[in-house]
Amino acid sequence: MEIELNRLIAHYASLLFKVQGVYRYTILPGTTGRERTSPYPGIIFPISGQAQYHFNGVSYYAKPSNVILGGADMSLDTRVMGNTKWEYILVLYQVFNSEVEDICLPKLHTELTVGHSPRLTELLYRLWNISDLPGALPAFQKEMLFRCILDEVFICARNHSEKGDGLLFEKVSSYIQEHYMESLSIHELALQNGLNDNQLYYLFLKNSGMGAGQYLTTYRLNRAREMLITGNSSVKEIAVNVGYPDPLYFSRSFRKRFGCSPSEFRKNQE
Repeated sequence: MEIELNRLIAHYASLLFKVQGVYRYTILPGTTGRERTSPYPGIIFPISGQAQYHFNGVSYYAKPSNVILGGADMSLDTRVMGNTKWEYILVLYQVFNSEVEDICLPKLHTELTVGHSPRLTELLYRLWNISDLPGALPAFQKEMLFRCILDEVFICARNHSEKGDGLLFEKVSSYIQEHYMESLSIHELALQNGLNDNQLYYLFLKNSGMGAGQYLTTYRLNRAREMLITGNSSVKEIAVNVGYPDPLYFSRSFRKRFGCSPSEFRKNQE
């Protein structure tokens, strides 16, 4: 369902809404399913893999560079594509005030191209980690984080709708995500894409909110965090696997980013 981005942003700005649930799913390749969606509208945030969704018969191809907005109480057919596990975070939310425009979120299904935003990934993991915590402060943080996530989604979608440099950013950021475990040089990345260092910096700043060097570091550390949660490799092995041949430097960088060492982080997940 096509919808003009600025109208969608303005519509969200006019609404009162509350997070009803945050869920993280991992589904095996080849899995298919048919169901009714929740009584609440939701947003699917892909993490890895690819899947095809049919909301009321309309097809969407979900992958980590886009998000899917799904309506309430709709027929939904799902199929996991390729040979990789399909992993995503689903946020359900309730709309409280009446929607008088022709946009009605419980009846809306559409997709937004957002590219690869480490900030969006970071915000999603923070939301997921606090979503089940008791108390008033986590409840407040959950609502604030969801709004920060929407803000990042809309900024990234707007940048990509401007074509041109958005396509170049997609090319370079995809290269980083495919080769982050290697010894990457930001200067060489700039040269191979016909840019100087400053041009590459501002390209990434506009499309991701950070320079290319910080983007690479953030992506590496986010991947390391995922490995600490889901795998059994040692901290030293994970450091090498995400492009840090020096495990001590990796640990210092991880602590600076997340406030604890990799070993402490893994222990806290148990």
